[in-house]
Amino acid sequence: MSLLASLAKASASFQQATENRASRQAAATSSSKAAAATETASNDDSVTLNGGQERKPSARLTVNQYKQNVGQDYAFVRETLRHKLAEYSLNPATRISVEKHTTGEVKLQALMPENTRTQIEKDLNNNKAFREAFNRLSVNEPTVAFVDTALRLNQAYGVSNSLLDQMVSENQQFNGLQDLVHRYDSLRQTVNAEQMAAAGMSPQYAFNLNARA
Repeated sequence: MSLLASLAKASASFQQATENRASRQAAATSSSKAAAATETASNDDSVTLNGGQERKPSARLTVNQYKQNVGQDYAFVRETLRHKLAEYSLNPATRISVEKHTTGEVKLQALMPENTRTQIEKDLNNNKAFREAFNRLSVNEPTVAFVDTALRLNQAYGVSNSLLDQMVSENQQFNGLQDLVHRYDSLRQTVNAEQMAAAGMSPQYAFNLNARA
């Protein structure tokens, strides 16, 4: 083989090797870009799926803490009423409803002789500890029940409660039970009966004992 032929063959081999190397580099670059694009898309999907809309402040409420706050008063009122039924030898399944009168006194509705009902009502009004516990319960429990129901509906069905959102502060430090009680009471005074019913608000508080008995 002549020198010229050898050089031509070597040149062709070198050119082929160069083209192959360039092709491999282009393929690697393309693959790298595709992987980066896929990763970016994946990250974008993750942000969209995991983040979505920013959680509303109401979603961060700790209802169990509020329930604990009213639990002691609830238990005290319930046990006091049960003891009264036992004291007057009444059926422990007797239905009792306790409400707060406009005068501030406790009003008792019950399926029992009228003279017995009147006497128990008098006993309850003379019981300072009972009155104080019931007064606290009458303002705290409706708020907790409203918040609890609204959050359960939101978690189960995605139903948003605009009145709850109005009650809750962006700053969690201002979402204590008494903060919510104050805002709940203010809202009840500004909305009409239909709005209250649609939002699950109670127009008047009553403690019911053995309501389903």
